[in-house]
Order: sequence, then C-alpha cells, then structure tokens
Amino acid sequence: MSVLACSLFVNALQAQDDGVRTTVLQLNTITTAVPFLIINPETRGGGMGDVGVSNSPDANSLHWNVAKYAFIEGKSGASISYTPWLRALVPDISISYLTGYYKIDKMSAVAVSLRYFSLGNIQFTDQFGNNTVQFTPNEFALNAGYSRKLAERLSGGLSAKFVTSNLTGGQTVGGANSRPGRTVAVDLGVFYTNDDIVMFDKDATVSWGVAVSNLGAKISYTDATTRDFLPINLRLGPTVTWDLNDYNKISASVDFNKYMVPSPPKYAQDPVSNIAVQDANENLVISSGLDPDRPVPSAIFTSFYDAPGYGDYNDAGEWEPISAGVLREELNEVSAGIGIEYWYDEQFAFRTGYFTEHFSKGNRKFLTLGAGLRLNVFSLDFSYLISTYNVRRNVGTTSPLANTLRFTLSFNFDELSQPDNTN
Repeated sequence: MSVLACSLFVNALQAQDDGVRTTVLQLNTITTAVPFLIINPETRGGGMGDVGVSNSPDANSLHWNVAKYAFIEGKSGASISYTPWLRALVPDISISYLTGYYKIDKMSAVAVSLRYFSLGNIQFTDQFGNNTVQFTPNEFALNAGYSRKLAERLSGGLSAKFVTSNLTGGQTVGGANSRPGRTVAVDLGVFYTNDDIVMFDKDATVSWGVAVSNLGAKISYTDATTRDFLPINLRLGPTVTWDLNDYNKISASVDFNKYMVPSPPKYAQDPVSNIAVQDANENLVISSGLDPDRPVPSAIFTSFYDAPGYGDYNDAGEWEPISAGVLREELNEVSAGIGIEYWYDEQFAFRTGYFTEHFSKGNRKFLTLGAGLRLNVFSLDFSYLISTYNVRRNVGTTSPLANTLRFTLSFNFDELSQPDNTN
C-alpha cells in the first residue's frame, strides 16, 4: 500500500544517525492512522511555519480553529487549495481542499470543507508477481462547523467530520480481506481577540486560540479487532498584530502542537538475544510507559504522562529512564511553529515562518515563505517550503513538501452583492 510505503520511507529518514546523539535519546515517534487530517492543506499558514490557531480568521479557518469564524469580517466566501505531495519522487500525489463559510449574523457563522488526498496510481500484484488490478488509493474528509461569539471578545466553535480512507480497493493484503476505513470525529475551538491595545506606541491586536482536532473513534481497515487512533491534536498559541500606520501592519504568531494519543512504550528485551519478551498470553511485556491499546478517552488524558522516558536497557533487559527522562520526552513531544505576516494596504502580503520538531519525535524542521495578493472579489496566495536539512550532521528530514509551490484561490462573495452591515 502506498501509505505503508510512505510510512516506511519517513521512518527510514527519521532513523538516520546524526553522529552526535547519545543512547538516552532514542527515536520514539508517535504514529496514527489517516495522518492526512493533520496536514495543513492551505497556503497562508503554509507560508508562516504552519501556524493558524490564533491569526485573523479567513475562509480556511476550519482547518485551524473553527471558533475564528465568528469574528470573520466578510459575509460569505470560499477557497480552494492545491498541494502537491512528494513531488520530488512521484508526480500524482496531492491534497485538494475546498472550503466555504457563511456569516449568519454578527454573532455566529457556519463553514464547510472537503479535503481530498489522492495517493497516486498503484499496481497490485499477486503472490507470483503477476499484475492484477490498478487502483488509486484515496482519502477524504467532509467537515461542517459552527462558530458563535460567547462574549464581546471571545468565541467558541464545534465542527464534525466524516472520514473515509480507501487504501486497497478491497484487495486481500497479507491474507486479510481489506475494506475502506471509515469513522467520524469532531473539532473543538476557542478564540479570543482584543483590538483595544497599545504596544510599543502602536495600536495592536492580541489574540489567543486553542483547538483540539480529530476527536473520534479509532479506525480499522480489516475485520480484525486491531484499530488505530486518529491524529488527535492539541494546538494553541498567540498572535500579536501591530498597525504600523494607515498602510502597513505586521503580525507575529506562534503555534504549539501536542498529539493526544499514546506514546509508544518500551518493551522488555531478552538481555542475550535482544528479542522482545512475551508473557504467558504471548503479549509483549512493557518495561516503561503505558499499554498503547487503550480507549480513546483514556489515551487523551494519559498522553500527557505516558512517555516511557529517555534512557537505555540495563543488563536485565529492562528499560531504565534517565533522571527526568519522562518529563523531557513529554516536552519534546510538543512541536512549534512561528510565523510572520506583513500586509501593505490590505492588498499585498509577505510571509515567512519556521517549524521545528524534536528529532526523536519526527524531526521535521523547515523554513517557509509565502506571498498573497488580495483584490476585490478574489485573492491568491502562494507558499514555498525549504527543509533545513543539515547534511554535515544529518539533522532534520527532507519534507514531502520541500521545494514545492502551493497555492490557494479565495473568493469574497460580498463584492458580488450589496454591502452587508451585520458585522
């Protein structure tokens, strides 16, 4: 399956040794099903280091924080985005994202989106290597959300999504009959903004956002009892916008992300063969951390302290975390992005940002650039990603979006009708 191939490719990149790591900082990345749900599908945030939980609302806010729509300035609008994926390796993998919103009144708004991930054309073969069928694996998510002001400067939002992941087209894989994985999930968000602030002798707006995305049941591709977690993610951070003068303004945003799913535990090993030890029921014996096969509500709350901790195996084959190793690993599970956005006369935008993730948790590190043009009826945004891969030290991973140009086309329907004063 193409997803499995991509997963193996990413894991191989993450397993590279930079020559300076010690044994106490071993790789322990968190993996989930349907990771396309967490990939940023639009280009404004893509040009700002993948941030967006608290910056000014736009048509694509459903991905970042549904609560922001209650403060959006327009009455209605729509947006379409296209993101090539792994373009350096294959030409036919991409993410398409269509979204739209409608401001019901000055207090509330609704939004919908459709995300489609095409994983290219796959040729299936039988056990003898003979071609059988061709299939295009694909995944999509249909999302609908509602946002409402809870106070003058505070809003909340809720969205629900239906997720389908069809990776095999019903083929028999590894002797098991496969089927599309389907599930439902919800996103929750809170947004606060205050534009009555003076900072560094300039009028400023300070905003905060908190969003939890992909809260839902586990997903499975077979009739087996094993089911995988969705990429349940906690995102939070602030944005500060300065009005430099009548024509110029600049914003700085920071997003922090934390997966609320189980961290892989460390299993006991035979001290001679280094093979994992099993109990009488043929289950792997956990030496440090928690059993990853637990209910979703339990996984959400325990995800903040379930890391096995950085350490090493002792002579008895048991995992021994170093001092503060558990806390250190939990903190390293938080990735961060910082973004800068500059606007001239509300028509021309320039953006940049940086995203970083600890090497033991995925090792994504990249610089982003972006630009935008806003006209009366439509706006056009571009973004470009540069992997900050250190060849000398082998630090960082080559991103699937490296050296790829992405674009978003947005429409403001207000300009097609009479001005609306509900805002």
